[in-house]
Amino acid sequence: MDKGIEEFQKTLSRELITIKDRVRNLIGDAHWGEEGRYKESILKNVISRFLPKDLSLGTGFIITKERERLKRSRQIDIIIYDSTYPLLFNEGDFIITTPENVRALIEVKTSIASVDIKDIINNARENALLAPKSKFNGIFAFEKKGINIRRSKLNQNLKQSLYESKGLVNHLCLGENIFIKYWKTGEKNEHLIDNVYSFYNIHELAFSYFISNLIECVAPEKVIDKSWFLYPIRKPNGKEDALIIDLPIM
Repeated sequence: MDKGIEEFQKTLSRELITIKDRVRNLIGDAHWGEEGRYKESILKNVISRFLPKDLSLGTGFIITKERERLKRSRQIDIIIYDSTYPLLFNEGDFIITTPENVRALIEVKTSIASVDIKDIINNARENALLAPKSKFNGIFAFEKKGINIRRSKLNQNLKQSLYESKGLVNHLCLGENIFIKYWKTGEKNEHLIDNVYSFYNIHELAFSYFISNLIECVAPEKVIDKSWFLYPIRKPNGKEDALIIDLPIM
């Protein structure tokens, strides 16, 4: 694998890492909401560079009707949607839409801690239930705090929340090194008979791999033969050589 491609992908991670504390250094710790919105905006800008023109990004809500009752999502940080469909409401990047055009959902967190992870994953799971055509339902955290991810000790809150998610939340990025991906039976390895969450420690590439998996999920027919660019780890088995553990999900 060409070293330059891996270095290019690492620059995306470094860009996000560099801006991680930029606003905090100026406004201090008193305005976490503004810092979070800034980081959402930066992540949107990076993702938008790679999206096909028929897909757009917004923040907002999904509304659907079931059995004569309206159901509404919680506010979603990033919605990627097919822009050839009409929206219910659109003002700037704030949107309200029905599920048909939703292709991906992302929750963005400045930092994610063990005590918060159950609520975060559960909220993302509930939003995903309202968007059955969404192929990518992710959680992107710039930092993680107090979450052990080791083969010998996997954070219990994270483990239990992923069991309960049952694959609805299918991609997680916890800081610049930890990437988690859900694989259905047979997708990862023909010898694996279980659905699994795979945990990877990919130094400075977790942000990049999160975005690359997003692009592949929302536009698979448009990235054929681009795996050399999307997944550039220069090891014999790619990111599998950085596998920490597989967590089977029944």
